[in-house]
Amino acid sequence: MVDRLRSAAEHLEAPTCPDCHIEMRWYRSELLADEPVPIIAHLFVCPHCKRAGQADTIFKGTSVPPDKLSAPRCVAYAA
Repeated sequence: MVDRLRSAAEHLEAPTCPDCHIEMRWYRSELLADEPVPIIAHLFVCPHCKRAGQADTIFKGTSVPPDKLSAPRCVAYAA
């Protein structure tokens, strides 16, 4: 989780306040969803008018193959 947050913060761009037209300041980040696709919400606040803004980081899903696949056991019966 921490690695995801760090990588999301590297590519983060602060939104511009629609009222004041200045760059908003980062306030905090939080995990919105972990499954099936991780989503991190980054919350921002305008330093002038205190309006809140949000930018989301959505990660691509990764498929990890299972170590062992389940299969029914074949049992041969001798008559």
